[in-house]
Amino acid sequence: MPAYEAHMVPLLDALAVAYCEDPETVGPLLKLHAARVLRHDFAEFSESVPDHERAIRAAEADGSRDALCAELPEDVTADPQLTADDAITTATRLTHLASRIRHTRKATP
Repeated sequence: MPAYEAHMVPLLDALAVAYCEDPETVGPLLKLHAARVLRHDFAEFSESVPDHERAIRAAEADGSRDALCAELPEDVTADPQLTADDAITTATRLTHLASRIRHTRKATP
């Protein structure tokens, strides 16, 4: 299992369990976070939204994400510990993706 899956699977499982255990708390947090993520996404890609509004929407999304993470057990919210090989693989993938983004953006006017 790739390193990101090893971290994401328990995180998603814990979120599902947290929702089942307390849907009255976690459900509204999920809805709030979804709305804030969509507002932030719109602000990031809209040329008419001023920079300060983008920053506000990013902070709102961060806040609701933090509230959701507070409902999860510590063992799934801790930073993953990568082996040296997994770290190199992840870095290589990130570099490859960043390279594609850079070359794609230069190619478009």
